[in-house]
Amino acid sequence: MADADGSEADDLARWRGLVDRFEAEIGRAVVGQGKVIRLLTIAVLARGHVLLEGDVGVGKTTLLRSLARALGGPYERVEGTIDLMPADLVYHASIGEEGRPRLDPGPVLRHGEDLAVFFFNEINRARPQVHALLLRLMAERSVTAFNREMAMPHLLVFADRNRLEREETFDLPAAARDRFFMEVGVETPTDPETCRQLIFDTRYHDTDALVASVEPGVLDYRAVAALGARIQRAVRASPRLEAYLVAIWQALRNPERAGIAIEGVRMDRLVQGGASPRGVSYLVRAARVHAWLAGREMVVPEDVRGVFPEVMAHRIFLDPIHDNRAVPLVRELCRQVFERVPVP
Repeated sequence: MADADGSEADDLARWRGLVDRFEAEIGRAVVGQGKVIRLLTIAVLARGHVLLEGDVGVGKTTLLRSLARALGGPYERVEGTIDLMPADLVYHASIGEEGRPRLDPGPVLRHGEDLAVFFFNEINRARPQVHALLLRLMAERSVTAFNREMAMPHLLVFADRNRLEREETFDLPAAARDRFFMEVGVETPTDPETCRQLIFDTRYHDTDALVASVEPGVLDYRAVAALGARIQRAVRASPRLEAYLVAIWQALRNPERAGIAIEGVRMDRLVQGGASPRGVSYLVRAARVHAWLAGREMVVPEDVRGVFPEVMAHRIFLDPIHDNRAVPLVRELCRQVFERVPVP
């Protein structure tokens, strides 16, 4: 048994080296986004979908193209528009050379079961009917088309949301947001040297060449699911850590009972939903990967804190009266939860 355990540990250590290379390759193409790259790596290894938020031109598309290339799998991208329909994702209608109607697989089906990364740009410009199809794709990694069930076992869905423009956009329903493993903010770098590179270094002016410089297939996309499962088995949580997470969950659900107070807010009415068991289980999955990447075999509170905002904040739904300031209220709620719940 010891030999088997040692072999397992050695093999996971080898994989950790490959994951380090994976992050380094993406970092060669996307400068100044180390934290974002680490969060996306955690999502990949935890088999979770990601919603990106950020200003126009901060490199979200370059980031995802580089990630897809480093995974080595097929990549597809669609643009969210108000006239996009669910069928547009599944098939493409055209007139063939013989003058007859022809249906070809659309972006979701073009690569069959090998599709690895699907990027939905400006998801909030698409209609709710499209969101519904995407919800099934994310939840089941399958879609019904051409009278049969099409499975995509390797699929990871990434989307970004336009947070500047509000005209002709549709808010994502709670069920769709909850299917995203993480919501990750991609901000404009503030470090002067990074800003100088992005502005003056011509290497960052040719996106196609930049992405092509990423080593392809550093991680085999077909092996990621099995690796993720091994990480979840290898990294443990102590009974004290389990009790800590349950206490955090209860404080989020009932902040008034936990002694949390925010000026001008009725705490008994603040949280209307969210922070579900599924969300907390996602938090545990992410924390285990965070610990593994740090070389630990046990989850510690720092691992929980390291992924908490991105995994949990978008799952906390407040009374609609607070819609205009939901983001700062959720941030303050989370801050006080960690202050009030004793660390083991």
